[in-house]
Amino acid sequence: MEFKTILVPVDFSPHSARALEVGRELARRFGSKLHLIHCYPINAGGISPFGLVIPEAFDRDIRAAADRHLSEWCHQAASDGIPVERTITPVSPSEAIAQVAEEIGADLIVMGTRGLAGVKHVMLGSVAERTVRLAPCPVLTVKVSDPK
Repeated sequence: MEFKTILVPVDFSPHSARALEVGRELARRFGSKLHLIHCYPINAGGISPFGLVIPEAFDRDIRAAADRHLSEWCHQAASDGIPVERTITPVSPSEAIAQVAEEIGADLIVMGTRGLAGVKHVMLGSVAERTVRLAPCPVLTVKVSDPK
């Protein structure tokens, strides 16, 4: 199998850092392009029953901070001479990952099995599972060993 484009979802956790390491190694080995995606969904559903509105500045600040972090991670990957592109989106992760994989013609998705919360099944674990079901290409999940 040939991997021309590898999509790596990142949430800036140690698990996604490890997935990026694996993605970079595969990109070097196969001469692939990397595409990083970060999703920052803001769940307004929890506050809408109270009639509150999330200020536009809040969304803008979250996006700007996420964009800065994603730029740093892209720069790190590009330091190996690997072509790197990126996507940042407020869309829910598993749906956004599958959609972007389709749009960019990804040959492989490399992602962590957990996210920032470190909760085994509740957060990114379920995102990884849904991504495997929705993805238009193979998904390689990367696990970081827990310290004993």
